[in-house]
Amino acid sequence: MARQYTAAMSNPSLLLVLCAAALLAGLPARGGEFPDLRDTHDPELQAVCDEIVERNPQWDKVIQQASVVVSDVTDPRKPRTAWYDPEQMLYAASLPKVAIVLGAFVEIDAGRMALDAETRKQLIDMVRVSSNPAATAILDKVGIQRLAEILQDPAHGKLYDPAYGGGLWVGKPYDKRPAWKRDPINHLSHGSSAMAAARFFYGASNGTLIDARHLPLLEEMFGNPRLKHKFVKGLKQRPREIFRKSGTWRGHHSDAAMVVHPDGDAYLAVAITEVSQGGGGERSLVEFIRQLDDAMEARFGERKDG
Repeated sequence: MARQYTAAMSNPSLLLVLCAAALLAGLPARGGEFPDLRDTHDPELQAVCDEIVERNPQWDKVIQQASVVVSDVTDPRKPRTAWYDPEQMLYAASLPKVAIVLGAFVEIDAGRMALDAETRKQLIDMVRVSSNPAATAILDKVGIQRLAEILQDPAHGKLYDPAYGGGLWVGKPYDKRPAWKRDPINHLSHGSSAMAAARFFYGASNGTLIDARHLPLLEEMFGNPRLKHKFVKGLKQRPREIFRKSGTWRGHHSDAAMVVHPDGDAYLAVAITEVSQGGGGERSLVEFIRQLDDAMEARFGERKDG
């Protein structure tokens, strides 16, 4: 049950996808090159992630499709990444609201949108409590067609790229209005691959995708999540800082989080799944993040001991 990474759509083989970016928690942008996460595959982390999936009883029983990325981003210039079907684009419910976040900051920095008190509150509510009215209000300010242009623009990360089977897409407001345009490849209204979501978090946290001067607001938006399910539930009572955005609709369960350990070690985990009618999607993500966090804690410890 694994997939190998390819430049376009994923092909069967044995690999996982998990991917992490640089801390959303107060990491200042610094000079130098930040690699494309696609170029940072780490065989040792891959073996760890494969083992987690293989021993997770929920994975084979309930999960029909999955896209996962994990990345050790303790050193944001040298991320180490593992994955499972990283470019598979799936319906992701509210997780693609991160695309609206990107669009908003692009337009704010271009002077076409004001970062006033109303917009600031809408940005925070859209992410922290996953407010659909707030997301729709920000989307209307950006413009849904303009957002599609931003998502396909190399200057803004090209988070939707036909060469990689799609990526992040918002083609419908988060209200009762019909879809403006479903994504051209997979025909999804609100979709993402794990790699696209991971690249958003990585670029937002290191200042290459969203200007570093906005990091305090990004921290406020993604930190202290009010929805306590999935990854947040799995890491409950552990001393971790979590910066996340999740999504849920029927059998579609997704979560993306930057997880920071007390000594500053950090990793990003993204999992986008579609489960069978029997359910168990949330439980599988709770178990996944617990096992992953245990493995990452051991990895961080071994690095210090070495």
